[in-house]
Amino acid sequence: MSEKKSSYDEKQNHIREWATPEIEWFENIYAEKNYLIQFEIPEFTAVCPKTGLPDFGTIFIEYSPRAKCVELKSLKEYFLSYRDQGIFHENVVNKIFEDFKRAIDPKFLKVIGEYNPRGGICTEVKREEVFEPGWRP
Repeated sequence: MSEKKSSYDEKQNHIREWATPEIEWFENIYAEKNYLIQFEIPEFTAVCPKTGLPDFGTIFIEYSPRAKCVELKSLKEYFLSYRDQGIFHENVVNKIFEDFKRAIDPKFLKVIGEYNPRGGICTEVKREEVFEPGWRP
């Protein structure tokens, strides 16, 4: 007996390779210090890959920089690129996480996506990781 295929099969296969705008950075002159930087993007939008309708939510990012800090204008352009992208909530958080990690190589990184209710269901997706053993804020 074969498994039933999902109607979403292969609709998200391109996300890992999707070329988002570059997240630019500037030198962290306090790289020897452990401190946190937090961003809140309260008007995040992307598109539901099944219905084509917009999804709305808030993205929270928290990181501890090593040598690089994120430049905010590029961050705004990065998030604007999601507006027309058909992408699942789970993939949004993982894509942002991977792009941030690649751009700035932080000591610690956490990304949270809190989405507005859709069909009476609120969705929250979280991913966090410590990249420097023994790191503490």
